[in-house]
Amino acid sequence: MRSVDLIQKKRDGGELTASELTYLIDGYCRGDIPDYQMSAWAMAVFFQGMTAEETAALTLAMAASGDQVDLGPISGIKVDKHSTGGVGDKTTLILAPLVAAAGVPVAKMSGRGLGHTGGTIDKLESIAGFRTELTRERFIAQVNELGAAVIGQSGNLAPADKKLYALRDVTGTVESIPLIASSVMSKKIAAGADAIVLDVKTGSGAFMKTVAHSEELAKAMVDIGTEVGRHTAAVISDMDQPLGYAIGNSLEVIEAIATLKGEGPEDLTELCLALGAHMVVLGGKAPSIEAARELLRGLIEDGTALAKLRAFIAAQGGDPAIVDDPSTLPQAPLRIEVTATEGGYVHAIEAEQLGIAAMLLGAGRATKEAEIDYSVGVMLTKKTGERVDAGEVLAVLHAREQDRKTAEVVERVRNAYAIQAERPAARPLLLSVVTADGITRYAE
Repeated sequence: MRSVDLIQKKRDGGELTASELTYLIDGYCRGDIPDYQMSAWAMAVFFQGMTAEETAALTLAMAASGDQVDLGPISGIKVDKHSTGGVGDKTTLILAPLVAAAGVPVAKMSGRGLGHTGGTIDKLESIAGFRTELTRERFIAQVNELGAAVIGQSGNLAPADKKLYALRDVTGTVESIPLIASSVMSKKIAAGADAIVLDVKTGSGAFMKTVAHSEELAKAMVDIGTEVGRHTAAVISDMDQPLGYAIGNSLEVIEAIATLKGEGPEDLTELCLALGAHMVVLGGKAPSIEAARELLRGLIEDGTALAKLRAFIAAQGGDPAIVDDPSTLPQAPLRIEVTATEGGYVHAIEAEQLGIAAMLLGAGRATKEAEIDYSVGVMLTKKTGERVDAGEVLAVLHAREQDRKTAEVVERVRNAYAIQAERPAARPLLLSVVTADGITRYAE
């Protein structure tokens, strides 16, 4: 078998076999296949695409390139959740205890953030003492005892994906749907879950800017899951504005706590109920999405989910007292108001710009080596569709100091808001659901 023959085969629209794809991935990881040949193959895939069978075979080859987590010792159906990324996305902080309270084990590996705000692990580490590195034995035991554990992703989980992504990033092939889908799913499959729920973001603050492209990506990932025997569902959700009001690590922890108390933002609550309902159904704890939603609502209303959050924090070394007194989380010393220069209605909010603003304050990393300031971020006071008067506060910066950079952040946040005279038409948060049975659109 020769790499050049496989490159030509894909270039000409042929379908590669599982053994051919394994040969490419294994050879690239060993260093036998050079970057220039793998780049040519990735570009051929970019233009020719891949079948569902090819994409599944590629995913399995990448998953097999490193550690594969065996969750067999955990009783029950293990359901994982993955988001394609967004601004203010703190759903894992809510879903882990909420879904565990419903009896579905959540054994989750999460990552750190690069750009925008921190990742799930960074947010959890804003809780003093919280440990995100557990031994495999303790990880398994905690899920069996408590129903939930969230740890940092293994450095050797799907290393082929890490190497291939770095190559795609500099060869103009990042946007290939099969390569994106296999990148996401290789890590999910290596992490060992029995079923997977995907939150695929769409809009200005997401990687996929249109619903059509988001549904295409969701279908590719669901097809992979189905092909390899993992029950998979994807929810397409709007990211034309931040999720909730908080952007920043400890700020998002506070908002997650409020949501589990039944006091969270409407959009964040709605998305968590939608994703959680799919997790509960796939976990075999409810016969339908509607029944699962009612179960989860009840667990929030009666305090069971909040009690699970306390136990989850304590089990991983954090102080559960923050649930009752979130003010003990890291607090930035300054509050800087961003006011509107004109009156009207908020027509749009450039979510990505607000994410960058939070990063510039110190809530995210511009480089892998950068330190995160857990206390800083942006708290919105106005969202799309709301009335605002000239001089009224749009958002509040939680900042470490007031300097030239902070003044630039104020302008960035202000300019992220588009204010017009007429109220905009409402845009739904939940757009569609993709399963092995097809696509169901909420608007239909």
